[in-house]
Amino acid sequence: MSEAHPDIKAVVSEVPPLHQFSVEQAREGYADYLSVEQDLASLADVRDSVVPGPDGNTVPIRVYTPEGEGPFPVMVWLHGGGFLLGGIESYDPVCRVLADELDCIVVSPEYRLAPEHKFPAGLRDCYAVTEWAADRTDVLGTDSDELFVGGDSAGGNLAAAVSLMARDKGGPDIDYQVLVYPTTTFSYEFADEASGGESYFITEPDLEWSWEHYLENDIDGMSPYASPLRASDLSDLPPATVLTAELDPLREEGVAYADRLEDAGVPVEHTHYDEMVHSFFTNVAEPRVERAWDAMAEIDAHLDAAFADDKEQEDLLVA
Repeated sequence: MSEAHPDIKAVVSEVPPLHQFSVEQAREGYADYLSVEQDLASLADVRDSVVPGPDGNTVPIRVYTPEGEGPFPVMVWLHGGGFLLGGIESYDPVCRVLADELDCIVVSPEYRLAPEHKFPAGLRDCYAVTEWAADRTDVLGTDSDELFVGGDSAGGNLAAAVSLMARDKGGPDIDYQVLVYPTTTFSYEFADEASGGESYFITEPDLEWSWEHYLENDIDGMSPYASPLRASDLSDLPPATVLTAELDPLREEGVAYADRLEDAGVPVEHTHYDEMVHSFFTNVAEPRVERAWDAMAEIDAHLDAAFADDKEQEDLLVA
């Protein structure tokens, strides 16, 4: 197995194991880790709003609109953080880059976090925001009917679960899902000690700590909406991009989910990043990790390819 690439090792080698802290301490440390002072992208508009939630609550959102004429697709991006950490502010730099690089409107929800709100509260918020985004393209300033969901780590889990829920409930119509090193099962059957060393950001004990806070019990963990890999049927889901990292304890469950999607007839683009660790995707600022930007370009290429035929047909109709 490779050593971590020097670019990413320099960023994460001093990050202590999350499970050694209280949730509040871990939240503060995670926010500091993602904090960026530099301006990473030039956008047309960034604004905050709220969306009606599923349980009489409201879900804060931040909407990022790229420069240009559009119409722009809409991507609901669900942040990582083990279902416990992160939020609109900490993921602001990543969402700015996503909007700019993918040339799409990005909707970032402040979904409810565990342990204050256990499964499925946060997922229900994510689904409510996705429904809202599908029905409010006029409010978002676009007449595009292309809707994507995506997320990294726990956010990748939530994006996969939202896609499953949308299929099972008959909507909204999600056109693509982007799953960046997603956690897809709570049961650790893919535990890989060699990829979880102390210099590689998260370890198996960190994952266990996260799931213990997120789930009320193991029965909840068996739900496909908590563990998408446990779904009996993955057919009729949106096409997917799945990114995995070599030195990541979530690597094999991400690979397994990509394989199961493909076996179910879902078009899948799976890209594996050697020498990379969990969290590399969010390292878009100085000290810059070039493969984070490579991953952004990879997602952009996959989306362009997936919708090339649709765009050609639209151009023919206009002509």
